[in-house]
Amino acid sequence: MQDKNINRVSGITALDKDPWEDIRNSVKSLCDDFPGEYWRKLDSNRSYPEEFVEALTKSGYLACLIPEEYGGSGLPLKAACAILEEIQRSGGNGAACHAQMYIMGALLRHGSEEQKNKYLPKIASGELRLQAFGVTEPDAGTDTLSIRTKAEKSNNCYIINGQKVWTSRAEYSDLMLLLARTSNDKNNKRTEGLSLFILDMQKAKDKGLTIKPIRTMINHATTEIFFDDLEIPLDSLIGDEGKGFKYILDGMNAERILIASECIGDSKFFLDKMTDYATSREVFGRPIGQNQGIQFPISRAYAETEAAALMVERAAELFDKNIPCGTEANISKLLASEASWKSAEAAIQTFGGYGFAEDYDIERKYREARLYQIAPVSTNLILAYIAQNVLGLKKSY
Repeated sequence: MQDKNINRVSGITALDKDPWEDIRNSVKSLCDDFPGEYWRKLDSNRSYPEEFVEALTKSGYLACLIPEEYGGSGLPLKAACAILEEIQRSGGNGAACHAQMYIMGALLRHGSEEQKNKYLPKIASGELRLQAFGVTEPDAGTDTLSIRTKAEKSNNCYIINGQKVWTSRAEYSDLMLLLARTSNDKNNKRTEGLSLFILDMQKAKDKGLTIKPIRTMINHATTEIFFDDLEIPLDSLIGDEGKGFKYILDGMNAERILIASECIGDSKFFLDKMTDYATSREVFGRPIGQNQGIQFPISRAYAETEAAALMVERAAELFDKNIPCGTEANISKLLASEASWKSAEAAIQTFGGYGFAEDYDIERKYREARLYQIAPVSTNLILAYIAQNVLGLKKSY
C-alpha cells in the first residue's frame, strides 16, 4: 500500500499557468524510481542516497542555478523551489543535496573569475560536489558573529584552527564553504572580521581536517569538523577579508526560501497520504474521513499549507528580482515549517497506529519535518527578527 500511486490533492486556483510544471513532472518521474522502500532502507542504515543524488546531478537539477556560461541551466530560484518541493512531495529527502543549490551563490556572486571558472563547471557536471557549509560552532550556536574558528594569514597560506558542528554532508562533499575569523579587532563592527573560504576537502583530509559523524533522529549525514593547523592556499579566500558574513547573507535567504519549499512539499506529501487513507480506511462501517474529527485537522493543514506556499512564492520572486527579501525569506520559512509540522501531526492522528509503522513512511517524514522547526534558523529567532527589524521593538537577545 505504501508505494502505490495515490491521488494528489489539488492546490488553489492559480492566476497563471505554473511555468515550472514540466520541471515538476520530470522531477516526479525521476523520484518514481526511488520509492518509499528506497528511503526506508537508507533511513534504517543511516546511509547517504548516492544513487538519488547521482540521478539528480545527471539530470542537471543540482546545476539549475549555475549560469549557462559555467555549464548550468541559469534558472531562477523559483525553479529550484519547484525541484525541491517535488522531491519532498514524492517522499524523498532533498536535504541530501539541497545545499549545492544555495551555498554556491556566494561563490557565484563574490568569487573571482578564476575561482568561478575553476569550480563552477565541475560542480555543474557533477565532477565536484559543493555540499558542505562550515558555519555553526558548538559555543556560538545561532550567534554566528561569535564564531571562533580562526584563519591566520601566513606567508603563502592561511592556517585554520577551530571546530564546526552540524556541518551536513561533509563526508560526501569535495568542497566546503568555510566561514572563519580573520580579525579580532574590537574596533570593527561585529559583522566584520569574518572571512569566507572555499576549501578542497579531499586535499585537506589527514592534513589537519578531521570529520566526525553525528548520529541523529533522522538520516541527515551531519558531522562535527575539527581543524588543526590546516593550511589552505591564499587563493581560497572568496572576495575580501572581513566581509564573509555579508557574503553568506544572500545564501542564507536562498537557503530559507528553498527549505521553505521543501516544507511545502513535505506538507503536500502528508496531505496526499491523509486524504487517500481517510477515504479508503473504514471503521464502524464508514470511511474515517467522513468524521469531522478527521476532516477538520486535514482541512486546516491544507489551508495553512496553501497560505504558506504563497509567501514562499513571494519571497522567491523578490530574490530572483534582486530585491531585499530577508523578511519574506524568514516569514516563508516560519510559515512553511509550521504548516508541514501541522500536517505531520494530522497525519499521525489520521493513520493512528499505522502512522507509527515504517511501511507507510509517515513516521519517517514526521521525524524529518520536525527538524525544520529549529534549522537552519529556529522559529523563535525568526520571531525575534520580525519584532526587531519589522515592528521596531527592542532587541530581546
